Amino acid sequence: MEQALVVTASDSASPSTLVDRVAQYARTGLEGSANTQRAYRADLQHFQTWCLEQGYLDLPAQPTTLAAYAAHLADTCKWSTLSRKLAAISKLHQVRGFDSPTTDKQLKIVLEGIKRTKGIRQKQAPAFTLHRLKTLLRGMETESMAGLRNKALLLLGFTGAFRRSELVALNVEDLSFTEEGLVVSMGRSKTNQYGDHEEKAIYYSPEVALCPIRTLQAWVGRLGSGSGGPNPLFVRVRKGDQLTGDRLTDKTVDDLVKRYMGPSYSAHSLRASFVTIAKLNGADDSEVMRQTKHKTTLMIQKYTRLENIRQHNAAMKLGL
Repeated sequence: MEQALVVTASDSASPSTLVDRVAQYARTGLEGSANTQRAYRADLQHFQTWCLEQGYLDLPAQPTTLAAYAAHLADTCKWSTLSRKLAAISKLHQVRGFDSPTTDKQLKIVLEGIKRTKGIRQKQAPAFTLHRLKTLLRGMETESMAGLRNKALLLLGFTGAFRRSELVALNVEDLSFTEEGLVVSMGRSKTNQYGDHEEKAIYYSPEVALCPIRTLQAWVGRLGSGSGGPNPLFVRVRKGDQLTGDRLTDKTVDDLVKRYMGPSYSAHSLRASFVTIAKLNGADDSEVMRQTKHKTTLMIQKYTRLENIRQHNAAMKLGL
């Protein structure tokens, strides 16, 4: 089991500042992204509370404790949620220098039993149809600040296959408008946690009401020049249609999608719909991956929502 890296001031006579930096890099390497850390904090609090109530030691936790905790979660949690909670516990042990109890063979047998009994099917955000999206966009008002912002956000989120965390992290300076279209420069993301330079291309639509670029240009024009520093692209609008400098949150994006598309949809539906509609229109996996930034075709298959068995089916091509 990999142990947390421990560096002392006596090691190779390194200056104290260098020792501190090594320790910080070790913690960062183990902790993961900011979004992951937020989820892990909530998961660890839940586990610690449960251990306190049951009289178990949470750190270091015994494999039997984790087996009991997993059995407790199995009746109320999806498999993906249970797995994330166990991953958080494993990370905590590594950061604190303890062996992770998640590697125990008996615990793995229990988890296999839970998977076989409960199943691992994960509820996925549904994809909307292109007709549904076009109808919505044509009817959206853009006279108000909030209305124009919301339309720009939905259009960019869909055509760029953005995650909600990526949308709210964008700055005006990340947009480069040209006659050919729009290039969006991206920083870190779920699949780009090391800050490698990534770009997404957005194209003009012949219909103004459906055009992501013209809509974004109108929105940026309303935002104004802003300050000298990073200027958030999507900001909160106060009552009275007053702009603020406050960046939107992930939850706001999710709420907006539900408000316009319906309660069964989520922010993830923008991305799932891009993949599904692009595939139905003949795009191959490499073209889709260029926009979604997925690393494998397996993820493209996972994102493609083709619930209608009559769509995209090889049985239509048998020649009978």
